[in-house]
Amino acid sequence: MKGIAFSSSDVQKIAKLANIPVTDTLADDLAAGFTKTMAVVDELTKVNVEGVEATNQVTGLENVLREDEIDTQRIFTQEQALANAKRTHNGYFVVDQILED
Repeated sequence: MKGIAFSSSDVQKIAKLANIPVTDTLADDLAAGFTKTMAVVDELTKVNVEGVEATNQVTGLENVLREDEIDTQRIFTQEQALANAKRTHNGYFVVDQILED
């Protein structure tokens, strides 16, 4: 990863993939920010972590779990679920496809 530098064209490509409008000025600012972030990541990779135990939870909280049971009083039938759909076919919702370059 050493020495990765982002250009405004890199940012524009990422923005296009994410479908986020980005001006040229903002692309320049983001490119500088991405490059700076990667420089920090490069510094972090140099830290000696030998003997350091991995940390994945620091709050001491635990997940509250419940049984995964179907509440038949609160579920829709297929007909009810599709009742207000604009278009259906063979028991499924029908939506327009979105295909772009």
